Amino acid sequence: MMIYIVLLLLSFTLTYYIKNYYIQHALLDEINERSSHSVPTPHGGGIALSLVWFIGLFYLNYIGEIESSLFFALLVGIIISVVSFFDDLYDLSPKIRLIAQAVVAVGGLYFLGGFHSFGFDFFSIDNQLFANVFAFFLIVWFINLYNFLDGINGYAGSEIVFLSLAGLLLFGGSHFIVLAVATLGFLVWNYGNAKIFMGDVGSTLLGYNVAIFTLYYANQDVNNFWIWIILFGLFLFDATFTLLRRKLNHEQLSQAHKKHAYQRLTQAGWSHAKVVNYSLVVNVLLFSLVYFVSPIWVAFLVALMVLFVIIRFIDYKKAF
Repeated sequence: MMIYIVLLLLSFTLTYYIKNYYIQHALLDEINERSSHSVPTPHGGGIALSLVWFIGLFYLNYIGEIESSLFFALLVGIIISVVSFFDDLYDLSPKIRLIAQAVVAVGGLYFLGGFHSFGFDFFSIDNQLFANVFAFFLIVWFINLYNFLDGINGYAGSEIVFLSLAGLLLFGGSHFIVLAVATLGFLVWNYGNAKIFMGDVGSTLLGYNVAIFTLYYANQDVNNFWIWIILFGLFLFDATFTLLRRKLNHEQLSQAHKKHAYQRLTQAGWSHAKVVNYSLVVNVLLFSLVYFVSPIWVAFLVALMVLFVIIRFIDYKKAF
């Protein structure tokens, strides 16, 4: 227990010093058409989160509390964190970011031993080429969608805390506790009236971690894939559905926008804290579906309906 307290305090303290450093050196997030903020704010808090996460991972590996394939797959995330750190500072080209994402996707799959199968208990696709190509794109998509959904105070951080606690309750594993405390130390400074933002250095790593957890536990039981999809449903549905709608509207997908559900709620007058708090309510509902509804494909269908109803409610509050 003491190690988790130490990691929490370390994340909290590092975030504080990074915040002050960025302010002193005027390294502030610029306001643009995608921003949900009106005040320039430091955006490097994900550095603290990432450092504490990897310190915790090495500790778990040292004491033998994490399976080696999962440890090395998660460790590949260092690459995406480093590249994203420089992207935060220098705005790297999309090609460099995509190459980095492809590298970590291949590396993560390599250490996981690939993705074994895709489907449900009653139906699965065991073709290794299909499964691994699917897993490759899943990792790349999760990295990007988490970055897309990191746009208001406390949203990305609270989501990973929820997923960590849900993973701990459903699967066990000290790595979930490490990820939760590493994020909580940062979240103290980011929730509500944010003093610092996560930046790509944090959001891309968190998206990568969720993808690795999804594939790792799916390799143990095919139904676990859908458990993670449901748990991650709030972010996954918003990002994917928004992308499809923009495509159907013939919009330029590379153009910055503020059409995600959480962004439209803030445009409708909801505070950042209110959006985050209600998102946690939705997440608890999704966890309840996973925990109480069986078989998993029924829980998945119910989750889709719930999320679609939520999107329609948001459409009513603020048109797409």
